[in-house]
Amino acid sequence: MQMIKEDCIFCKIAQKQIPSAIIYEDDNYLAFLDRNPMHPGHTLLIPKEHTDYIFDLNDEKLSELFIISKKVSQILKKATNCEKVGIAVEGFLVRHVHVHLVPLNNGDSLDPCLQKPAEQSELDSVYEKIIKSKEK
Repeated sequence: MQMIKEDCIFCKIAQKQIPSAIIYEDDNYLAFLDRNPMHPGHTLLIPKEHTDYIFDLNDEKLSELFIISKKVSQILKKATNCEKVGIAVEGFLVRHVHVHLVPLNNGDSLDPCLQKPAEQSELDSVYEKIIKSKEK
């Protein structure tokens, strides 16, 4: 049984209590589009088990998190035709380990001040591109 925290939005997303545009899922991890993207395709990768601080993960889970980050970044790069996928890890706004994977071009910034709510149509469009790129 995995630990979840009742008042954690990411635990609720992992438990499918809150809908999200999921682009990767396995038994232990979930990647979904950020509703407040820095750039189109901005994705969050979380462990399904609630952990507040990344360095509280054991070595195996920490390694898995970054291996899956690489897999998801390859999906994003293919779907968005970006030059690179930037990565950032934090955990203050939502106190659940999460990796930001952000498609970047020409030195685009990973500045969180760039985040703004996306229109549902924009999220749907990027989601469709990602899903189609995974099928190829």
